Amino acid sequence: MSNDNTNQLKNKINKAYLKGGGQLPKKTGVLAYMKEFLLEQGVPEKLLKELEEFRNFYKLDDNLKDRVPTPKYKYYGGEVLSKSIAALLAGYNILLSGPKATGKNVLAENLGMLFGRPMWNISMNVTSDSSSLLGTDTFVDNEVKLRKGPVYNAAESGGFAVFDEINMAKNDSLSVIYSALDYRRVIDVPGYEKINMHDATRFIGTMNYGYIGTKELNEALVSRFLVIEMPTITEENFKMILNDEFNLKDEYLDTFVRLFMDLQKKSLNAEISSKAIDLRGLFSSIETIKRGLSIKSALEMGIVNKTFDQYEKDIVRDVINSLIKDSVKPEDIFIG
Repeated sequence: MSNDNTNQLKNKINKAYLKGGGQLPKKTGVLAYMKEFLLEQGVPEKLLKELEEFRNFYKLDDNLKDRVPTPKYKYYGGEVLSKSIAALLAGYNILLSGPKATGKNVLAENLGMLFGRPMWNISMNVTSDSSSLLGTDTFVDNEVKLRKGPVYNAAESGGFAVFDEINMAKNDSLSVIYSALDYRRVIDVPGYEKINMHDATRFIGTMNYGYIGTKELNEALVSRFLVIEMPTITEENFKMILNDEFNLKDEYLDTFVRLFMDLQKKSLNAEISSKAIDLRGLFSSIETIKRGLSIKSALEMGIVNKTFDQYEKDIVRDVINSLIKDSVKPEDIFIG
């Protein structure tokens, strides 16, 4: 992890968990900085001790340190964190299943940071195949050599490979790595040597279930993962995330929390689709408000226009208008 990223992490943790403007404890390492937060979330201390032993045992090559993620956001949810950490420590792969805006990718990044492992993110789609996962032939100095793919690199270096939207890919495209996902922990690349996977290598799948373009995962694939159902974000946790990221006045912190929760409720009740339930869009809107854009214009870009159905847009606008007056200016909502 670069010094800039480490300093950024220290600043975030200083703000998020230390009371009364105190200083960071005189300890080194990401896990030391994160321990207080993880304990507050309800992660058992025994798991944290095993996590520290894992990090100390599996050392990281200097050339891979830039691949260890530095998440922009923390994942809030002690039960899910505990399940994920326990499964990965036990040597299993995990499949994170849940609706939009439940923090699947945020959790995956947090796990990569906590375990101190390099991470390869693979966006799965209908064209994903063995060559995009394992590698493909290429010419180097008039010789045919293997250009290693993300799964090969993760297997070789003890990294975490994240299959993002795993159920967008064809089931047969993933069959080539079944032997890597089960007890055998090997990969046979046709024409090349067998790869014996590094003991620290883990695979993480993420999926939104039942959306357009997704497919039913077959039993053989699912059996190779421990499946974690991701809960929808709670009001309390969302408030903490917003408070970590933005210096909002309490009144408007509550307003944005209420806006997101109201839209999420309407989506769960099938009044609107999930298109407007967009955490990235809301955070981007607040960033543009900080730069002086009017609140309604910012939310139009980040939330309202994420759906292209006029009826749905009107519902989302009504929710926004019920919570935010036209007279509120950008400078009114921030501290300082």
